[in-house]
Amino acid sequence: MFAFEKLLVWQKSVIMVKEVYQLTKQFPKEEKYGIISQIRRSALSVSCNIAEGSGKISNKDKANYTTIAFGSLMETMNLLILASEVEMMTKERVDVFRIQISEISRMLSSLRTAQLK
Repeated sequence: MFAFEKLLVWQKSVIMVKEVYQLTKQFPKEEKYGIISQIRRSALSVSCNIAEGSGKISNKDKANYTTIAFGSLMETMNLLILASEVEMMTKERVDVFRIQISEISRMLSSLRTAQLK
């Protein structure tokens, strides 16, 4: 097992990716190269940057990748809101993701703080 796999924040981000994939399977097929692709990439980027950062030697580099993961998480939230605004998903479903994303964002913030000590 690699170090990043032990991180609860990484585990929760993987769960989010799975849920994003399940959700976007229901989106209109004509959005395959639009919002579906974009939202999947941003969600994937969260766990990928956590993993990549864990392989860096300096704490500053690790914190930088955690910051990038946070940015991707915010992009994912934005895309979910937009998907709701154009009626591809319900606002109630966005609220479920909002809770999940809020938790991951707090965990990323804590991880970044720890990395900079």
